[in-house]
Amino acid sequence: MKDETSGVGLDAIDRRILRELSRDGRLSNAALAERVGLSPSPCWQRTRRLESEGYIRGYAAVLDGAKLGVPETVLIEVTLDRHDDAVLETFGRQMAGMPEVIEVWLVTGEYDYILKVAVNGTRGYEEFLHKRLYRVPGIRNSRSSFALRCLKSGGVPVPD
Repeated sequence: MKDETSGVGLDAIDRRILRELSRDGRLSNAALAERVGLSPSPCWQRTRRLESEGYIRGYAAVLDGAKLGVPETVLIEVTLDRHDDAVLETFGRQMAGMPEVIEVWLVTGEYDYILKVAVNGTRGYEEFLHKRLYRVPGIRNSRSSFALRCLKSGGVPVPD
C-alpha cells in the first residue's frame, strides 16, 4: 500500500514524471515520455495514475501580474477576534471571493493567517484594504509587507 503522505510508493520514474511536469505542465505525453525514458503508452498510464492518486492536483498557467495591471505583491498577516467555526468559515469564504487574494495560509504564531495579495501599487493596496479587507467581519488587526522582488517561486519539491 502506498503512503500518500510521504511519497513512499513512488518509484524513480514516477518522480521524474512529477519533476518534469512541475517544470512544464504543458509537455506533450510524447515529450514527457522521452524525457523520463519511457515509451508514450506507459508514460500516459503513469501520469493518469499520478493524477488519480492525487499526486498531481491540476495544471495551471503562471500569469504575469505586471502585464495584467497588478504588479505588486503584498503579504498581509491577519489576526481574527475569535476563532469559532462561524468566524473561520466567514473569513475563508470572504477570502475565496476576493480576486486580489492569491493565497491564504492558516499559520501558527502571532497571526492567524497570511494572505498573498496582488495589487496595483499603494493606491490599489489602499483600495483593497478599505473596500475589501476592512469590511470582513472578525478581523482584529493586520500587518502588511510589500514584496520587493520574488527570488524563488514554485511548487512542491519531489523527494528523491
